Order: sequence, then structure tokens, then C-alpha cells
Amino acid sequence: MKKKQMTGLIVAAALFIVTGAASVLTDTIADKKAEEYKSILSDLNSSTAFDTPSENYIAVVCVEGTIQQQTETGPLDAASGYRHNDTMNFINYLMQDSYNKGILLYVDSPGGTVYESEELYDKLEEYKETTGNPVWDYMAHYAASGGYMISMAADKIYANQNTTTGSIGVIMSGYDLSGLYEKLGIRYVSITSGENKDSSKLTDEQIDIYQTQIDEYYEKFVGIVADGRDMTAEEVKALADGRTYTASQALNHGLIDEIDTYSNMQDAMSSELGTTRFYQMESSDNSILASLLSDVKESLPKSEAQVLRETAAELESGVPMYYAEQLQ
Repeated sequence: MKKKQMTGLIVAAALFIVTGAASVLTDTIADKKAEEYKSILSDLNSSTAFDTPSENYIAVVCVEGTIQQQTETGPLDAASGYRHNDTMNFINYLMQDSYNKGILLYVDSPGGTVYESEELYDKLEEYKETTGNPVWDYMAHYAASGGYMISMAADKIYANQNTTTGSIGVIMSGYDLSGLYEKLGIRYVSITSGENKDSSKLTDEQIDIYQTQIDEYYEKFVGIVADGRDMTAEEVKALADGRTYTASQALNHGLIDEIDTYSNMQDAMSSELGTTRFYQMESSDNSILASLLSDVKESLPKSEAQVLRETAAELESGVPMYYAEQLQ
């Protein structure tokens, strides 16, 4: 090999080594920055530090929207609706704060998943047992199904005169898309370990299996309402066929205690607990930035794949829910 070629190979090898080392260093720095950025976003989106008053106050816990698992939000996503983890953390914080004298539970929800609805109900019960402080409930537009269940932790329930409530029951729904697949020439293939593993085409046996699960959740819901409203299970079941009730109907059936405005309810609670100060948890510290970036994201055109994924997510079910379908 000629001396000139050898020199060229040596230079090329040196450049390769230097470039590789620089690439590794750059990736390491980039990974570190990414982790720092992720940590900052996490702190912004789900802070456990609350700037509560240093004097006696009533905490306002808002449950607005569908009660469901809290999803992570990125820099282009604005936090919206009910945020389960933040709400649970807030109630945990309140249990340790001696200045807190009670919770005003503000509900504007058609319900949600069985898991999160019961978890929130249990947390409110834990709050009362731990602190000895009361929970009062105010129902806004909706307090149905899971929204009604969480209200059962309240010592007193108020509703607006135009509230829709009730819908005591459980639902699990889905779509059979096999007919559409056939028309589109799509073949669905499923290899399973058992005949009941795949429920894309529900058999009568599978429907019976899921019905036993729904019945179990329903009995639990009935028991919670019976305890919360000092009724028998039979009295609750007479009202719990899934229908919704107006505020006046709910009052007549003993499902709520008062029909009044939110401000009057606050006045009554202030008078009983001896403080006029209310504190409401902020939903997100980065709301302005997130809202701006979210607007930019929404303005971008969506690919066909994105549209299909979002449509599939909207149709996705198979999860038991305390949810009022008619309020969608």
C-alpha cells in the first residue's frame, strides 16, 4: 500500500474515532437534558406542594369532567378536565394540614371508571376518618353515576335546582367491527390460549361472564349509596335502574339534602365551620404556556393514521364504568 493511501486511512480512522466519541458525548448530554426537561414538566404538571393559607380554611375539591386515570401531559398539551392524581395528592396533603377544617366537594361530572371513582370515594372517607373534618358536596350541572358515588362520602349534599343526578348503575360497552372489516377486506386474526381470551366477537357465554362482573360492581355501588344516604339496599335498588333524576326528584327520593345556590351553600358551610376562607387547588402551574403550545398543536394538520388512532381510542371500551351514557 502506498504511503499516501496509508496516511489517508489513518486520518479517516482518526476522524471516525473522534466523530464517534463526540456523538456519544452529545447523546449523553442530550439524554441528560431530556431527563431534566421531563422532570421539570413533571413538577409543573403534578406538584404536591400547595400554597394553602396559614389560617383556618375550607378546601374546595373540584371534580369536573369524566373521572378517569390521569394521563401525562407534554409541552404541547394543556391540562384539562378532572386530574385524578393531583386530586388524590391534594386530599393527602389536607389530611396533614391542621389549618384545614373541611372539604367542599364541587362535582360537575357524568361519572367515570369504576377504579378511579371508588378510589376517590375511599380517599374522601379516609379524610373524614383521619381528620374528623366534614365533607360537604355541591352538585353543579351533573353529578351522575360515578359523580353521584363520590358524593356519598359527603355529610351534606346540596344540588343546584337544574342539576342532573342519579344514574346509579354500571355499564361496559364496546363495538363489533367485524362487519366493517369484511367490507373493507380486513381479516382479523387472534391466537389465544383460551376461548374466552378474545372478546372481539362476544359469545353468549362471554356476555354472561361480563354480566357477573357488572353485577358485582352494581352491588358495591348500591351498598355505598345505602351507607351514604342511610337507606336499605332494597330502597336504593328501587331507584337504581340507571335512570337520572332532576334535583327535585332526587330530593323527594332522599338522594340529596338541599336544593340551593353554590354561594348559599358556601355561606352555610362557613357559618358551621367558623371560617369564611376557601382555598381551591390550582390545576396546573404551566397552564398559560401549555395552552399556547396546545393551540399550535391543534392547528397542525393530522395524518390519516392519527385520525384513525384517535377514532379507535374514542370507540375503545371494555372497561366497567359508573357513567351516565345519556350525558355524553
